[in-house]
Amino acid sequence: MKSVSTAVGAGLCVMALAACGAAGGGGGGGDGSKNVTLTLATVNNGQMKDMEKLKGTFEKAHPGVTVNFQVMEEGDLRSTVTADVANAAGQYDIVTVGSYEVPQWGANGWLTDLTEPLSDAAYDVDDLLPPVRQMLTVDDKQYAVPFYGESSLLMYNKDILDAAGVSLSDRPTWQEVADVARAVNSSDTAGICLRGKPGWGDMFAPLTTVVQTFGGNWYDMDWNAQVNSPEFVEAVTFYTDLLADAGEADPVSYSFNECLTALKNGKVAMWYDASVAASMLEADDSPVKGKIGYSHAPVVKTEEAGWLWSWNLAVPKNSKNKDMAVEFVKWATSKEYHNLVGEELGWSLVPPGARTSTYENPKYQEAAAAFAPITLEVINSVDPTHPGVNPQPWVGVQYVTIPEFQDVGNQVSQLVADAIAGRSTVQEALDKGQEIAQRGGDAQK
Repeated sequence: MKSVSTAVGAGLCVMALAACGAAGGGGGGGDGSKNVTLTLATVNNGQMKDMEKLKGTFEKAHPGVTVNFQVMEEGDLRSTVTADVANAAGQYDIVTVGSYEVPQWGANGWLTDLTEPLSDAAYDVDDLLPPVRQMLTVDDKQYAVPFYGESSLLMYNKDILDAAGVSLSDRPTWQEVADVARAVNSSDTAGICLRGKPGWGDMFAPLTTVVQTFGGNWYDMDWNAQVNSPEFVEAVTFYTDLLADAGEADPVSYSFNECLTALKNGKVAMWYDASVAASMLEADDSPVKGKIGYSHAPVVKTEEAGWLWSWNLAVPKNSKNKDMAVEFVKWATSKEYHNLVGEELGWSLVPPGARTSTYENPKYQEAAAAFAPITLEVINSVDPTHPGVNPQPWVGVQYVTIPEFQDVGNQVSQLVADAIAGRSTVQEALDKGQEIAQRGGDAQK
C-alpha cells in the first residue's frame, strides 16, 4: 500500500486539479502589521454560522484583526479548499476540513503543525475527546482541532409515531426502521428522510454505514473493489426502495440541511444522520424541541453502525497570517468559546463531540439531556478500524482514507442518484461504480 504522502498527489490529479505539488512554506506574514484580515472557509452548518455570529468577541480582544467568513455548501467547500491547499494558492488563512482530509494533508506537509501551539496549559489539549483527536494526528503531530465531532443517530418525532401507534427501540434494526417508516408515511408527512444528494460526503456518509452493516464495503483487504458485491447491492437496493416507498420527495436534492429543516417542520417522521443535528433540534427556537426521540444507528449484521466524523479548523502551511490564524483556531475550539456559546446562544448549541469538559458541565447536561448521553455513548462505541463485518485496510467509517476516494465516491454517488431517480437500476449503477472504484484500489497496490 502506498503511503498517504506519496498517494495524495495521484488522488488530486484524478480530480483534475492543476499543480499537484505540495504547498509551499509561508510564515507569519501579515501578523506583524497593525491590521490583519483572516479569511476563513467553512461549511454552511448551524454550528459554523454560530461561530460567525460570535467572532466579534475575538476581534474585540485583538484590535485590528478582522475575520471574514466564506460560507459554502459542503461539496463546494471540499472542492474549493482542496484546490486552494493543494496548489498553495493562499486564499484562506483558516480552513474547515473533515477528518478524512486532515491525516492525508498533514502527512503531505500542507497543514501547519499545531502540536506546540496547543500545548499550553490554558488550552488543555488533553480535554479533547480522544477518538476525535486521534483522527487528526499523524506521527504524534496534530494538524487540526475539532470544532465539533459527531457520530450518527436515528432521530424521530415521538408525536407522529405515537399517533400511528408504533414505536422504536433504542437499538433498532434497519428492517424495524423501514417497517415504521412505511407505517407512518402519508401524503403530508414522509416516513423517513435520507440523504440522496450526490457526493461522497453527502449521500455516502449515511449510505456507507448502511452498506457496512449489511456486510459490504468499498474494498477488501487486497484493495479489490467490492462495489457490485451482493452485500453492497443489497444495501443500496434497500436504501433506494425505502426512499421510494417512504422517503421525502425529490431525495436527490436532500442532504443534511434539507433533512434537518424537514424534521423541524414536521414534514418527515424520522431521519438518520449526524448526531450534531440534535443540538439544533433541541434549541430554544426549534418547533420540535422536546418532541424528538434518539436511537443508535440502525443495524443489520453489526452491533453498531454509527459513523465517526469531525469538522475541524486547520491552518494551511502557506497562510499569510499564520500566527494570528492559529490564535483564532485556539479561541474557536477553547473551553472559553464553549462557555460563550452557552451564555450567548444557548447551552444546547455548544459544539458537541469535541471536549470532555462540555459533557461535565451541569448547564450543558441540563440543556442537552435529551441527546448528550447517547451522543457521547455512540462516539465512544464506534470502531473506525473495523466498522463493518469484514476487516478493511484503512481507518475510517463512512469514507476510505485514500486520496482517490473523493473522486470515486463522488462518481459512484452520482450513479446511485440516477438509480434513486429511476434513470437506471441499482445493479447497473453499481456495475459501473465497480470499474471506477477499482481504479482507486489499483492505485494502492
